[in-house]
Parts: sequence; C-alpha cells; structure tokens
Amino acid sequence: MAEIPHAFHAAGGVLLQTITSNSMNQPAISRKDFLKNSTLGLAGLTLVPDALNAQSQKKHVTSGTSYTLKNVRLETGFEYENDEVIATRTGLFSIDIENGKIKQISAGQPPAKAIDAGGMLMLPSFRDMHIHLDKTFYGGPWQAVRKRTGGVKGMIALEQKILPDMLKTSTFRAEKLIELLQSKGTSFARSHVNIEPTSRLASLKNLQTALENRKNTFGAELVAFPQHGVFYTDTVPFLKEAAKSGIDFIGGLDPYTIDGAIEKTIDFTVQLALDNGKGIDIHLHESGESGLKTVEYLISKVNENPALKGKTYLSHCFVLGRLDKPKQEEIAEKLSAAQIGIASTIPFGGLIMPIPTLLKHNVKVLTGNDSIIDHWNTFGTGSVLAKANLAAQLYGYSTEFGLSRMLKLATAGPVPLDDNGVQQWPKAGDDADLVLVDASCSAEAVARIPAVKSLVYKGKIVF
Repeated sequence: MAEIPHAFHAAGGVLLQTITSNSMNQPAISRKDFLKNSTLGLAGLTLVPDALNAQSQKKHVTSGTSYTLKNVRLETGFEYENDEVIATRTGLFSIDIENGKIKQISAGQPPAKAIDAGGMLMLPSFRDMHIHLDKTFYGGPWQAVRKRTGGVKGMIALEQKILPDMLKTSTFRAEKLIELLQSKGTSFARSHVNIEPTSRLASLKNLQTALENRKNTFGAELVAFPQHGVFYTDTVPFLKEAAKSGIDFIGGLDPYTIDGAIEKTIDFTVQLALDNGKGIDIHLHESGESGLKTVEYLISKVNENPALKGKTYLSHCFVLGRLDKPKQEEIAEKLSAAQIGIASTIPFGGLIMPIPTLLKHNVKVLTGNDSIIDHWNTFGTGSVLAKANLAAQLYGYSTEFGLSRMLKLATAGPVPLDDNGVQQWPKAGDDADLVLVDASCSAEAVARIPAVKSLVYKGKIVF
C-alpha cells in the first residue's frame, strides 16, 4: 500500500468527523450532541480535559461503544539493506472497535461515518509499571524536595510526620497524577501504595477511591508497599489486612538495611503472597553484598515455590549495576530461569543498569516514573515513552531496529512488529488500548517523543 503523507489537522491532532452508530441506517448525529452523550471526547489533545473528572466521567463514559477509526497509520514490516533494517514500512488502515475490543482491521474504503485519525501512527497504549500514585505533591502548590538527612530511615521519619496531612488530599492528587499520565499516553499503572502504621490502610482506601472514579478510562494494579519496613515498624498486621483488600502484589523495601534480616523479611513476604494468591514486587536499592544476597535468596524462594514464577519482580535492583560483567550474566540467567522481572526507572549518572544484558537473557524488564513531584523526587514528566528514549540513548539503541525494540519499555511488552518485521499488533480481538502519535514509525516515536494526540482505553476515547 502506498503511504499517504500525514494529515496534520487543525488543533494539531485528531478531529471528529462523523460517528458510526449501532445501526448503519440511523442518521449521523452532530458533533455537539455526540460529545454530550457518548464516550468519544477528542477535544483535549495534549491535556486530559476537565470533562474527565470523577463526576463527569460517570455521566459521559458508557460501555458498548462501536465506532471506526480511519486513516490510521500502522507498521507493516521492515525495509532492509544488506541485512540491516534501514526503515519501517507503514500503511493506512481502518480500525473497527466494538465493546472495548479491536473487531477488524481493513485496508479498504472505510464507512462514511468514521473518526479520521489523520494519518497518525497507532501504537499500544503505554503502561507505567512502577509509580506511587498515593503520595504526590502534583495537583497542589509547587514544592521541591528538601535536603535529606539520615538516609532512607530519615525519610521514613519525615513520612511519619507529613503523611497525615498528605492523606487529606491524596485522592484528589492521585486523580490529577492519573490525568498527567493519560496526557502522556499511559492508560495503565502498577502503583505501590503505602501500608504502614502511620497511614495504616488509609492511603490504600484513598487511592482505591481515585481509581474507582477513573475506572472507565484508566487501569491499575496495586502493590501493598511497606514503606516503613515490615518489622522496622509494626507493619505486619496491616500488610495482612491489605492482602485481603483488593491489592495484587506484596511489596517490600531493602530487607537488610531497613529490617536487618534478609531471610526473615523475604520469607514473610513470600508466604503472605502464597497465602493470598498475590505476586511480589520488592524495592531493592541496596547495591552492595546485602543487595546481591537478597536477589539470590529471592531467586531460591521463587524456585522453591513455582506458583510465584512470572509473578515476582525486583524494583530498581541497583546491585545489578555494581556487578562485574560475568556476574551480571550469571544473575540475569538465574532471574530469567526463575521468571523474575526487573522494574527499572532507567537510572543514569553514576549507576547504569545492565538492561541490555537482562534483555539478552529474556528477563522481563519494565519501567515507570516512580515518584513524581513528591518529598522523594522533585522531577517527573509522567512519560514512560521518555524512559524508552533515555534507555535508547544510554545503551546505544540508535538504529531503526534498536529504537523500535525500545518501545516495549513504554508498552510493558507489545510492539507492532516482531524482531523479524512481522506484524504482531494490532490483531482482531486485542483490547482497544492504543495511542495516536504524530510519528512515522515506532523508531521515530522513541527517538523524538512526540506529543500524544489521542488515548483510547478499552475502546473509550479518553482524549
């Protein structure tokens, strides 16, 4: 199929033209009436519109929507020169969406009643797989971080002081942070949520309220995170309660540094996960001997309990960046065999994580923004596509092929073309979770981080 140049429409993005109805015999409705009565709001192209607050979401977002996107740019294959990928082929297609799924992909003439995507590139929507939605300054007055004293335990003392006030606005701020993520093309997040004696389960309940308010346009899985230690503070009873309160993973934090006991803390975490059918996602910042021992002990526990394979993650895991190359290879092989994933924020500066080594051994690598504008971190754009771009720069993935592979960090897995250039996404039956960006292909999207023009979550056009 011959390529058609991008149609860069007024307002810099996708325009609503005419809308498909449940019956092709019904007349098209006006844009005004459509926006009033349906899920398809395309007004805000770089920021989630005010219509997506909790109350209006319940009013406007409905289920069972059927519509067609036309002039959607999809990747169809690689172009080669002397066995090197030098470009990505694309074509324009129509995408039928029904009841939250992609029903059909066609290259023929689209129906008259369709939404014009204007030649924008369609990619899987992004997934932020390590973030703290429950505690942020975002959505309130600007605050930079203050000087830290006392390391992580000093920060625990600070949290014990400020959390009661933060809880008063945590639902509202979580929703504002979700809006930021959506504006960057993210429709799903794995959020760690504080479980500790200060807030008990209040952080969890407040975040669950925010997620309930946004359930029609945003998905999430939750990690019960003992930010103040499992045993350093008396968090055990609250973790046990949280495990029965709608969370998906049991978390952890530096078992040696905080709790002073690797085996005791990991054993508790593993057993709690097994008893409640949960996964595991442990923050591990320790970069010395204790960090390596924690990794190796967790690998052994997962191998003893195969039910945890594919459901266990180490967040950060900075110790991997401190190991020599042979040891990195060894640990990567063991992580892969145990199906333990790494959730990395792609740090840079003095510590460079061995992401290429992990990928070579088929370790599942996820990324996320972690803290965004809170007492831990002043920074945070909300973009995991920017994280993929950073990884491409740090590890030299600058070719067409390399850049296209880095997209999987932003999507938590799916990319349009497999390593051989065969189209694997989208397919009929896939969830209609997608973004439209002004780029010619995945490689350009990773390299240039274009603005997200539209986000669709389970068939609902978020913006």
